[in-house]
Amino acid sequence: MNGATDDTVRPRFESLGESGVLVDDPIDNVRFAFHSPSRIAPRAADPDEFLFPVDAAVSFRTSALTIPSLVNVIVRDRTGDIVADYSPNDGEQRLPEAAHYLELSSTPMKLYLVVERGDAVRRAGDRVRVDLDGEETVRIGARSFHEGPAGTVTVTDDVRDAMDAVSLLGSALKTTDCERSFQTLRGHPPLVERGETFSVPDGVERPATDVRLVLPADRGHVYPAASLAYYLGAAVVPGTDPRLVAGDFEYALDGPGGYEATVNRVLRQVVFLDCLTRTEGYYAVDLHERQQVEPLVDLDFAALYGRPIAAQVREYLSVPYETLAPHVPEWPLTTDVVPVADNVDVLPFVARDLSLVRCPDEPSTASSTSPPGALADFYRGPADDDPPTENVVRTDPVETSGHAWVGDGYPLGGDKLTADACRRRVERDVPDQSTIEIRVVCNDPAMKAEGVVNDLYGFRDLLEYDVDIDYGLATDELADLLGTSFDFLHYIGHVDDEGIRCPDGVLDARTLDDVGVEAFLLNACRSYEQAAALVEKGSYAGVATLSDVSNDLATEVGQILARLLNCGYTLRDAVAVARDQVLTGYRYITIGDGGVELCQTNTGVALRAAVERGDAADFELELRAYATPGYGIGTMYLPYVGDLERRYLSPGVIDTFGMSADELDDYLDITLMPVEFEGDRYWSEETSVDDLRARR
Repeated sequence: MNGATDDTVRPRFESLGESGVLVDDPIDNVRFAFHSPSRIAPRAADPDEFLFPVDAAVSFRTSALTIPSLVNVIVRDRTGDIVADYSPNDGEQRLPEAAHYLELSSTPMKLYLVVERGDAVRRAGDRVRVDLDGEETVRIGARSFHEGPAGTVTVTDDVRDAMDAVSLLGSALKTTDCERSFQTLRGHPPLVERGETFSVPDGVERPATDVRLVLPADRGHVYPAASLAYYLGAAVVPGTDPRLVAGDFEYALDGPGGYEATVNRVLRQVVFLDCLTRTEGYYAVDLHERQQVEPLVDLDFAALYGRPIAAQVREYLSVPYETLAPHVPEWPLTTDVVPVADNVDVLPFVARDLSLVRCPDEPSTASSTSPPGALADFYRGPADDDPPTENVVRTDPVETSGHAWVGDGYPLGGDKLTADACRRRVERDVPDQSTIEIRVVCNDPAMKAEGVVNDLYGFRDLLEYDVDIDYGLATDELADLLGTSFDFLHYIGHVDDEGIRCPDGVLDARTLDDVGVEAFLLNACRSYEQAAALVEKGSYAGVATLSDVSNDLATEVGQILARLLNCGYTLRDAVAVARDQVLTGYRYITIGDGGVELCQTNTGVALRAAVERGDAADFELELRAYATPGYGIGTMYLPYVGDLERRYLSPGVIDTFGMSADELDDYLDITLMPVEFEGDRYWSEETSVDDLRARR
């Protein structure tokens, strides 16, 4: 079922009394507000009145709306053509008479306005205001970013069934135009499960794209092709030499670096060039990457727009990848999938994220015992650190910001992904309330210093937090807490081979019947087995440790993770940043679905800044964006820097910007993010230019 098809999961609207209207997406647990100069009485409106799909809509009368964040506003006429592209850097922009549809960007759900007669869009401090021509009727439409699969494909252990299932992943595409490079237009692939016979639910059909992936009938070739098959809507058929066939065009998939490298290179190339081509359509914006690439290639983007996938692929692959490589955004995830029948059910989730996929050469090593010497660079603590030597898997390095492992064992420097946890999250029920519930449990009085993390959650506008801290929970109390439904557990204490230490004994998570907490940080020594049990019993994902960690290290990492989660990072990326910032942070991994986030950012993507003193300007700021569930590969981001109007593709390093001291101060006020300056870490909401100068 699609993630928003009945009243229980549609966005909801409610009056804010004298101040405006609130939009609440209950399934993603996010809110957005519009403020007005007088009371608003919203009434249900017809979603079909909007140019683009929305799940729910309301109408009301007002003379102005204020948006409590800096957002871009794309203004379209009734035919869908862009007539204005407003950025807060513009200050003010008059709305032409033809303006009718307003599309907001970088919001936690997709939001559209329909206005009859607008006057102007202007910046008002850290907000954006839409003025109307007197009191007019306004309609607001909302579409949740949450997407659910349309059904489940059942496969036997015959590898050809797996090929047929991968062929059906593209059935979720909402369009076969290049706009599918927007995450919201791709849809969630159908689930895959093993059974006695092959079966496909009604309505799950491969789109007619005239694209095939001809592959040897073995899992080592089929699994790495999942993301590419999904994005191209391609049929996966058996053959001897791996190749992509698009109409009468063929492209060998055993190029430099081998099969996996070639498949992943083709995926990145096709998605990237689709992002450039789509600027000829509904999103005719100034895109940085197009400006950089267009002089280097012999591609007519205007002629390519609207052509069938097969024709576009042929033209795209005529360009040497080396020409494009410096401009392709950093890919967010590589997933190593052990090529066995048990792991076929993870492919829809891997494809959903357009992950690069690799299959280890020796799957049996996943459950082998690694000799201590192989982990010498991992355990940098004292000799009595007593590092574990079992169940830890070493994997090849990756070029992506995230790295997941699907198979037995726990990856060193990566994250353990499980299909059950991913399935649990997409099939989750709508919460009874929209408050983000966090429980901090400290079961060792000596570790109370980390208890300050309860002050690090919950300073976000438009988000309601309920943060409680408990000290010294007994085994039955902790078991009861784990069995209840809430958003996040931050546990501080001790874990050993027997389980989680409590004042009256040990709670072994493997003995629990059900776990209700959605996500957690088990900040204790060697907590990975207990964390895996919590995920197996019901959690979506958790953060755990692979070895002993000192109290000081655990406290530092715990506080960093709390801040990053509150900034809108996913668990996976929060741990990745912690690994970069703390010498021994690579002892931490995520287990389950690492793409879980605690809350959404107010800029769509999660941001990280690195500041240096400049030459031509006072400062230089390098901005890096991280993918979030609503804003993945293909996202466009406009940094609010000076009078910049150009958008950039996300995720990855956006650019480096020269800034005056005042401009940097203004930028640090825009959103919550970590800031690095001359080797030290800061947080934007607590930092100013004067602070940076004083601390250098």
